[in-house]
Amino acid sequence: MGGGTSSVIGMGYRVLVVDDDPTVSDVVRRYLEQDGYGVRLARDGMQGLAAVRAERPDLVVLDLMMPGLSGLEVCRRLRADLPDLPIIMLTALGEESDRVLGLEVGADDYVTKPFSPRELMLRVRSVLRRVAGPPAGAPATATLTDGELTADTARRIARLGGAPLALTAREFDLLTFLLTHPGQAWSRAQLLEKVWGWQFGDDSTVTVHVRRLREKIEKDPAEPGRILTVWGVGYRYEPVAPR
Repeated sequence: MGGGTSSVIGMGYRVLVVDDDPTVSDVVRRYLEQDGYGVRLARDGMQGLAAVRAERPDLVVLDLMMPGLSGLEVCRRLRADLPDLPIIMLTALGEESDRVLGLEVGADDYVTKPFSPRELMLRVRSVLRRVAGPPAGAPATATLTDGELTADTARRIARLGGAPLALTAREFDLLTFLLTHPGQAWSRAQLLEKVWGWQFGDDSTVTVHVRRLREKIEKDPAEPGRILTVWGVGYRYEPVAPR
């Protein structure tokens, strides 16, 4: 750890780690600090919410299973107030249902326990890099438009009918990627690599984010007109406005 690139990425970013296991918290803290991040620890959900209210971090690493207020409930509450706050969930190994639940309530990413600290650092960098700059495939300064739907890639603001959309970092990345590639079918594995930058991962990550994005941009998410399912392949974006 601790090369030149990681130090630049970590410099100035503040990460809140919410986990009731002091051993896990300490390991995560040490690796984050080696990468140049400022780290604050919270030992349970209520303390984590209070820490965010006191001083908003740039990213939250949140354990799913905690006594009292669960990580899922913490994520729900954070998303209600701060839809653009990046959240990485720590989940139990092999519990796909937990990972899906975490994504459903708004987590941007997840890492399964027991995890490699190096993998966690890569995920942290990836999420923060996305938040800091324009998504892959989009011009550095551009407003993408499809009828009443717009996405300002420089300011990372999406609007529908003039009203701002409460999108997570990953949802915004997915939207801008699809807007930049209209009419093209993409498999879930391709979207994982193109949008998330992952060459491996759980396809349910894409499925959940597509469902959440549809709920925010489609008139009827059950009968989507923009993000279409291509059976046996994946998804395709069809603009509603004439091109």
